Amino acid sequence: MDAQAMHIANGIVNGPVSAIFVVFAVAVLAVCVWKAQADLDDRLAPMAGLVAAFIFAVQMLNFQVLPGVSGHLLGGTLAVILVGPWVGALCVSTVLIVQCLLFADGGLTAIGLNITNMAILGTAAGYLLVAGLVRLLPKNPAGLGVTAFIASVISVVVASQGFVLEYALGGTTQLSLPWISGTMAGTHVLIGIGEGLIAATTVATVARVRPDLVYALRTFRKPVTVDVEAVA
Repeated sequence: MDAQAMHIANGIVNGPVSAIFVVFAVAVLAVCVWKAQADLDDRLAPMAGLVAAFIFAVQMLNFQVLPGVSGHLLGGTLAVILVGPWVGALCVSTVLIVQCLLFADGGLTAIGLNITNMAILGTAAGYLLVAGLVRLLPKNPAGLGVTAFIASVISVVVASQGFVLEYALGGTTQLSLPWISGTMAGTHVLIGIGEGLIAATTVATVARVRPDLVYALRTFRKPVTVDVEAVA
């Protein structure tokens, strides 16, 4: 089995399971397209292009984990913080599709698996963590940097365990499932730390220079309530 440069290769998970995840990925991305229409504006659209380009660049840093499977930076949490969950998932998916079709990074039959793990599971985990942490930590560049770091580490590990589930459903090799889970988790904790440092530095810098461009600061805030009687 030849190792691919990035992502899950063809043949690691059988055809029927791969097809199921293609359908799942398409359905979720359709919802993302619908939801993203409400978020896209003059600030978010250009930022989405920059985020996609940045994710494409950082995903070129990859590390062999298993035969036919590699680990690398994902960028889902970074995307959530800067452009939101719906647009963020679309950015990551676009990168994965371009890498697969133009650079043969990841198998074509495994595109649904890769999108599910990195663009959907990773981004969803990052979104839930960011939405909670932004409300607890200071809403300044330092607090946002800590949020990005914590959410990145956890979301990367969650995405790696998505592969474990897919392999359990339709793996084509004889590798031990507990061993795969432990190897993927351990490796991706280290990858997540690297991604967390990059994401923290990036979002803290953007928040310091242009906080109005940071989706998380504009959206995941506690609403400010005004006591009308007290004012009167």
